[in-house]
Amino acid sequence: MRLFLVCIFCAVFGISFSQEKEHTSYFDINYFKGNIALHNNDISHLIKGHPEGVILSWNKKTYGFNDWERRYNYPDYGVSFAYQNLKNDVLGNNYALYTHYNFYFLNRHLMLRIGQGLALTTHPYDKEENFRNIAFGSKILSSTYLMLNYKKERIIDRFGLQAGLSFIHYSNANVKAPNTSINSMALNVGVTYNLDDEEPEYIRTLHDIEQEKFTEPIKYNLAFRVGINESDVVGSGQFPFYVFSAYADKRINIKSALQFGTDIFFSNFLKEFINYRSVAFPEDNTSGNEDYKRVGVFAGHELFINKTSLVSQFGYYVYYPFDFEGRTYIRIGLKRYFSNKWFGALTLKSHGAKAEAVEFGVGLRL
Repeated sequence: MRLFLVCIFCAVFGISFSQEKEHTSYFDINYFKGNIALHNNDISHLIKGHPEGVILSWNKKTYGFNDWERRYNYPDYGVSFAYQNLKNDVLGNNYALYTHYNFYFLNRHLMLRIGQGLALTTHPYDKEENFRNIAFGSKILSSTYLMLNYKKERIIDRFGLQAGLSFIHYSNANVKAPNTSINSMALNVGVTYNLDDEEPEYIRTLHDIEQEKFTEPIKYNLAFRVGINESDVVGSGQFPFYVFSAYADKRINIKSALQFGTDIFFSNFLKEFINYRSVAFPEDNTSGNEDYKRVGVFAGHELFINKTSLVSQFGYYVYYPFDFEGRTYIRIGLKRYFSNKWFGALTLKSHGAKAEAVEFGVGLRL
């Protein structure tokens, strides 16, 4: 599935490209080659050859001038452009634009990049001309990529090297069927080039308030989410959905909060799917009058990174009149706080590895 998420969010949710010397920047370019993972037997006919491509990235370094930078060991953030040849005439080529964060470990030699963005595929599903492409039902896709690299900068003047593993995921999250998605696992090797001669010193000390134990009372949240999606029945149509959520959260430290709450789902595609099943599969004993609404309870975690936070939730349907993809669900995505109370959210809801919807939301934290 897709971690979904962690980068379109970074763009929509506010990267600032300041020219102050609190930051320096660098480019890197990586060539990758690997395999398409067989996560679903239905895509076995799409796995041919060894997909390859190039990722070009611009990165801004942080040095601790803001407290959140020190908290997360001075991450980088930036934008990436990727080209991938999927080595299959049915799948074609993909072009993607991401925003990303780089997190560092092992004395800053080990880098984990998390990127989220949008991709354009050259050969989407077409019922007449490309009916074998059950992976991409639309020309525009959501894409997530992960990169784990060993990295050494400034080996020769401003040039450095990095190498490691990459994971790239493409899917449209059931905005339009079909949507079995494609996951690529690859080896990558690349070159870095620093744009600045010198770099500022890292600020090592947190402000006094950061040294104290962080406390905050329980907060109560209201959220409204919306989007469009389609069932797995190709051509059944795209329909709007609406989700109302209420939950409480408790900060356990300055980075994390635990959540508990409830969701009410109004999924109009499910209303159409229930009617379809009642007509096409009478042996299922579906009457067509089953309620399409669902109610879930969930527990979750929120990781705060500056004004952006990463949200992960696990839910269970307590009101479940029609069986669709099981009684448990997962939500993962990002929130962006516009003030102490108001936030926006972009999240992916799925049942296990099967995505149901991309949700656009707004909310209030009291």
